[in-house]
Amino acid sequence: MNLQNSQEYYGEVLQGSVDLKTDACTMADMPAPHIMQAMAKVHPEVKARYYGCGLVAPAAIEGARILDLGSGSGQDAYILAQLVGPEGEIVGVDATPQQLAVANEYREWHREQFGYDKGNVRFVEGDIERLDELGLEPGSFDIIVSNCVINLVADKAAVFKAAFELLKPGGELYFSDVYCDRRVPAHLLEDPVLHGECLSGALYWGDFHAQAKASGFADPRLVKHRPLGIGDAAIAAKLDGINFISATYRLFKLEALEPECEDYGQAVIYRGGIVGEDRVFTLDQGHVIEKGRVFPVCGNSWMMLRDTRFADHFEFIGNFDQHFGVFEGCGASSPFGATDNSAEAEPAACC
Repeated sequence: MNLQNSQEYYGEVLQGSVDLKTDACTMADMPAPHIMQAMAKVHPEVKARYYGCGLVAPAAIEGARILDLGSGSGQDAYILAQLVGPEGEIVGVDATPQQLAVANEYREWHREQFGYDKGNVRFVEGDIERLDELGLEPGSFDIIVSNCVINLVADKAAVFKAAFELLKPGGELYFSDVYCDRRVPAHLLEDPVLHGECLSGALYWGDFHAQAKASGFADPRLVKHRPLGIGDAAIAAKLDGINFISATYRLFKLEALEPECEDYGQAVIYRGGIVGEDRVFTLDQGHVIEKGRVFPVCGNSWMMLRDTRFADHFEFIGNFDQHFGVFEGCGASSPFGATDNSAEAEPAACC
């Protein structure tokens, strides 16, 4: 599926999120109160052209420099601009001129709405498969986010590789996208509707793990996921037998991460203080850490907290002096389980 077809679907075929035929490019869960407050300050026209499968708003990002891959009309960028504050910066990259036109039209409107002396958001037109051609400085971003866009590009491995290069040490690729429990048949890849609905370009989750690790992200972590409902009968028939999920992953640029989760007898204690997660901090689905409680972790999880922006919010117990084998309960098990795309997976409402 080429870039032109994606541009046509998102720039011309879709006039708003109500035109979507599935819930792949919508949000299902209610954002946290501080996110809802930030969303309330986003211009209505920007919201109306939003096609995302999960709001990408990582925690503890005050003052961060963030790259938004496939920023579209700018909703996520303008929400993140408020969370990073006036000292932070958001750079959005998108290849669809119509979407960029909406995003750029309201830059000054949002600056005034946020009460900033100068704007902290800018947008760059470009293909996220060719990030190395956009003049972005390697090692200059604290966080890279993407919202239901990587599935739209053909060379996904190129995106992961470029993201790794653009991140600072300890930085994070935090993104939502669509995955499937088996590889989509080749004859469906060029279907413009299936592609535009974020389905035919979805990565088989096993291929995603392989590509992420090959790019340098040694230990992908699943933050949350949900089954996707397909309300359109014709689309469901074409994809019969393939199960889809919308999932949010976080990938850290940490050179010392090991291929497996190893046990060194370590633990952490969450001190609190992260906006929106003061009582409980979620590193991933297997690491939901309650404030004040000693929480045993593997060596990789220990480094994901100690060697990143989260370090000031934790106490760290142990070191790497003694190895006790594999840390049971971690690892890259399939996120699918009981998910399906039948009638039981109800289409989600768009917010």
